[in-house]
Amino acid sequence: MSFDPAFFWDALLRPSGPFLEGLWRTVYISVLAQFLAVIIGLGVALMRRSRRRWVTAVAGFYIWILRGTPLLVQLVLVYNGMAAAEIYSFSDVTLLGVTVTGVFQAALVTLAVNESAYMAEIIRAGIDSVGKGQTEAALAIGMTPRSAMRWIILPQALRFIVPPLGNNFNAMMKTTSILSVIGVDELFLNTQAISSTTFRTFEVFIVAALYYLMLTTLWSFVQAWIEGRLSASAGVSRPPTIRQRLFGGGRAVVRAEAP
Repeated sequence: MSFDPAFFWDALLRPSGPFLEGLWRTVYISVLAQFLAVIIGLGVALMRRSRRRWVTAVAGFYIWILRGTPLLVQLVLVYNGMAAAEIYSFSDVTLLGVTVTGVFQAALVTLAVNESAYMAEIIRAGIDSVGKGQTEAALAIGMTPRSAMRWIILPQALRFIVPPLGNNFNAMMKTTSILSVIGVDELFLNTQAISSTTFRTFEVFIVAALYYLMLTTLWSFVQAWIEGRLSASAGVSRPPTIRQRLFGGGRAVVRAEAP
């Protein structure tokens, strides 16, 4: 079957309802999972910095397990494995008139927990990048360790946390395609359904690839803006340009500091 340009351009410029629904679901499940991952990751990162060895060991084991096993295996274990072992079965729930399917719950939990292991290390590295003198100065003026972390350390650590966090979020939007194995009707699964009914596999999946590319490119602009604001407020080297982010090459421009 030859390539059909008319079908391709129609699918690209006038995507069907199911295709757009899958695209939207890919976006909001990525955002929700990343939000939860940052919260969980912050807790695990603080555990990793605890003075109690058993707390550090638990956090380290958590990160080791999640980073050392494939996300696909974790997804099947959470949704299918837990139900088969009669540990927990995800079922549809209704919240404020909105029905949240069991597969969506399992997908969200798995993505968030898996990503939290990476966020924990990113946040821990960001906190460690802030000089110890900042903590000592905060404690010296009467702040508690918790207040110092919240108001002094974390705001400064953001500049180191945001770039890898943004890169991980970009990767997550593409990783959502594996959710199709448990029946989450995101972009990839809906594209498969359209391909099955139209028999235009090549054209349909090129369109899907272009929409994934659009999502990651748009996020690159957002990430560049956020990093630029953080760098400007700190008076440090500028982050990579959009061209450098998308195509590579070049170096960050160092901001000249006043004597």
